[in-house]
Amino acid sequence: MATKSLPQLIVYRGFNTPGCHVWSPFVNKLETRLRLADIRYTTEPGSLRQAPRGKIPYIAVHDQAGSDPELLGDTVLITRRLIDNGLIKDLNTDLTPAQLAQDLAVRALLEDKLFFYLTRERWIDNYYTMRDGAMAAIPFALRFFIGQLAYRNVTRALHGQGTGRYTTEEIREFKLEAWEGLNTFLTEARNSPDSLAARSGDANAPFWVLGRAEPSEADATVYGFLAAALVCPAAPETQRVVRGFPVLVDYARRIHGRYFREYELWADKV
Repeated sequence: MATKSLPQLIVYRGFNTPGCHVWSPFVNKLETRLRLADIRYTTEPGSLRQAPRGKIPYIAVHDQAGSDPELLGDTVLITRRLIDNGLIKDLNTDLTPAQLAQDLAVRALLEDKLFFYLTRERWIDNYYTMRDGAMAAIPFALRFFIGQLAYRNVTRALHGQGTGRYTTEEIREFKLEAWEGLNTFLTEARNSPDSLAARSGDANAPFWVLGRAEPSEADATVYGFLAAALVCPAAPETQRVVRGFPVLVDYARRIHGRYFREYELWADKV
């Protein structure tokens, strides 16, 4: 019986910077999830106008039978579709109910809480750096007007969501609290006797959020946010905080060394 060939996947990342992590934690999350499953893909910049649900990242699934590619958006929904289609394994299938709750809590902390604090730091506190980096491919005259539109939209969205109603000092405390919480998780995970490093004897092996020998779905999110924090110059305060937690940097560096060897590694200093 002939083996069914895998579809070709293209990840649209928004940035035209092959061989590098990008500023978007969700792009990095998606790439990490594919690499944890050993799924090959190529990357393209893409366009918000073509993106399903109007956001980056999205993917194109090319069926080798020759049909038109299917575009899929939203990292959670992309992952679920690939699991349902049997292309990748559900990393959480063997978790206990308590571990499932922990995994969900870590993802929610980053995606539904910290993300908005980072958006404010990038688009409000460091607007020009963010604009010129995220819109580098757009001519400056057009970038000026599109950037102003983006700024107004972000400001309005953050005010409605609630993050825009806090002071700068309050946001700084909230961000630090989130990174401290993540650092606590990862410190315990690195010291777990069930970690891959402990079981394999490889001191450079990745360790995972839940302290198991295998990753869970939360690990793609955690690495995605850490990689974005370490490479994005539009969030200098976040970079300093993350680099102030050696365990966070160690976690990211080990995953980079195992799964992203051909990608440029972030600089050791800001």
